[in-house]
Formats: sequence, structure tokens, C-alpha cells
Amino acid sequence: MAGSAPAGGRPLIITEDPLLLDDLLRLCAAAGAEPHARHEVPERGGAVGVGGEAGSAGWESAPLVLVGDDAARRVRGAPRRAGVFLVGRDLDDPQVWQRAVEIGAEEVLRLPDAESRLVDRIADVVEGAGRPALAVGVIGGSGGAGASTLACALAVRAARAGERTILIDGDPLGGGMDVLLGGESAEGLRWPDFAASRGRVGAGALEESLPELHDLRLLSWDRGDRVVVPPAAIRSVVAAARRRGGVVVVDLPRRVDEPVAEVLAQLDLVLMVVPGELRSVAAAGRVAAGVRMVARDVRVVVRGRCEGGLDPESVAGLLGAPLAGEVPVEVGLPGRVAEGEPPGTQGKGALARFCDGFWQRALGSALGVPA
Repeated sequence: MAGSAPAGGRPLIITEDPLLLDDLLRLCAAAGAEPHARHEVPERGGAVGVGGEAGSAGWESAPLVLVGDDAARRVRGAPRRAGVFLVGRDLDDPQVWQRAVEIGAEEVLRLPDAESRLVDRIADVVEGAGRPALAVGVIGGSGGAGASTLACALAVRAARAGERTILIDGDPLGGGMDVLLGGESAEGLRWPDFAASRGRVGAGALEESLPELHDLRLLSWDRGDRVVVPPAAIRSVVAAARRRGGVVVVDLPRRVDEPVAEVLAQLDLVLMVVPGELRSVAAAGRVAAGVRMVARDVRVVVRGRCEGGLDPESVAGLLGAPLAGEVPVEVGLPGRVAEGEPPGTQGKGALARFCDGFWQRALGSALGVPA
């Protein structure tokens, strides 16, 4: 049985093709990796190969092995292991798949078409990527529904429970999640700083660049005029935020344009906050129709008591979505927020209790534990 790929460390490149080696070194650099390059297969225990040093990355100890197509026949006797990729340029070679099977390769990658895929795999090794973060979006079914308040509270409670937490402000025209957290002047990057991002964004670099407030990282908008970030940049940033695990909470605007669709496509769950009144339910129906075109899972959170004989289950039924729960209106919350206390801070409040229960169910389900 093939062994599992070791975590961390430096990738191993095996090839005698100088052009292919140059390409692989360039792609490793793009992924932030410093590989070992060798012309022959290291023996068990990391024995010396051409261009290597004693004790450096061996076939079995390297987290990832990139075998040039020119070297495939020479590695057929190496021990089977995970994390081996056969890399070359000839798209029309009918024997490539046989050689891949012979060396136990997980995948055949042909350059230049597979460059992006290869950079992602190398970067995963460098960053120690594991289970992605549970990504939850919060959207208001109508104006003033309290979606931003719930998003902030969810992030605060997750961080206080010890989860790695990133809160993303997805609404450039909103009041600003940094205001709710009291971090308008906190040092760190904002959305406009990522507008030129292309390809893969490093997860560690992203996290370290963001303001840290109340034990979580926040990606918000600045006070400048820019309110649009290209969809490709949004896709890269959200993917990076998820890559290190924990939870990601996104405060969403009610309109579903192309940038918002990029976010929705990466979310595991969207909570739609609906005030308990008939007009809000009617407005939420239109919002839900747009969100469901992209999102995988949309659930309803009813805020406050319903009028007109509607109970929370009926509201969810009218919207054609499962009920995630009911959040009572918390007396005194606006005043506490105005005084600098973020939503969800008071552990005994109704909002905090809802968030704690939600995370217990959601994280338990994500980990395969019955909710």
C-alpha cells in the first residue's frame, strides 16, 4: 500500500530536462516553495542524489514529488507513496498514463495547461493545507434585517470558542464591519489593497496582513471611493481565507452581482435574516431567488416575533428554505454597540446563545458529528 505524503517540508523535483526543471523551479517559486532538485531517485532514508546533500529530502520524506516525464522509467523501483506527480509537455504521448501507473503517480500534469493546478498543489504543501474552513454567509432578506449584526456576532462567538476566524465584509456600501468591531483605525490591509490580486493568494500572508480585532481577523472596506474589486481577486482572496481551516463568516449585500456570486459559490451555507413581518417576508422571497441561483445551501433565520399569526416555521416555508433558528430582539444591543461593544460579546445574551448553538451544530456536522 502506498504511504501517505508527509506534511510540511520541501518538494522534490526529479528530472534531467533543463527546460522542464526551469519551469518547475519557476512554479515552485510562484507557490512560495524552495524545492530540492535531483537527477536521480534518492534511496530510502534520503541517500545522496546528484545535486543533493546527505539527509536532505528523499523519495519517502519529501511532502511532494514532481517526476519529469524523462525520469519516469528510472523511478519505477522506488517505494510506492502518495503525493507523486508525473510532469511533462507532450500532450499526445499515448504511453504517459502507463508510466504514471508504473510509478504510482496520483496525476499526470501537462505544462503549460496544468500550471495553475500544479502551483495550487505545491502551495498546499507549503501551507500545510488541511480541511478548509467552514464558510458561512449572512444576508438580509430585507433592509434593516440585522444581517451585519448577526455576521459580526457569529464571528465573535467562533473566535471566543477558539476557532481560527476570519470575518469578511462583502458589502462595500454597508456601514462597515470595522465599525461594529471598533477597528476603523486598526492597522492592516483592506479590500482595495487586494484589487490587483490574480491567481493564488497565500493563506498565511493574507491572514497576517489583516487587522486583528477581538481574536479574529477582519477584511473590510476602507473609507476611500473604491467600491468594486474584480471578481477574480475576490475569488482568490476568499479561497485563501478558507485554506487554513476554522471558520469564515461573510457579511453579504442583498444584490447578487458577479462579485457577490463569486463569494456565494465558495460558501458552505448562507443564512438569510428575515424580520418577523409580512413585508419583510415578501422582500426576502426576491432575495432568496437570486441567492439560490448560486448558493448550495440557504437557510432562514427569523429575527423577532412574527406578526399576523406567522410562526418561524411558516416564514421558512413561505420562502422555501429550511429554518436555521429564531433570534429574539436583544434589548439594549444598539446602545452597547454604540459604546464600542461588538455584537455577541455578552455570552448570556440571546444573540450569543443563538450563535453558540449554531456553531455547535454546524461544526459538528462539518466534522461528521451528528448535530
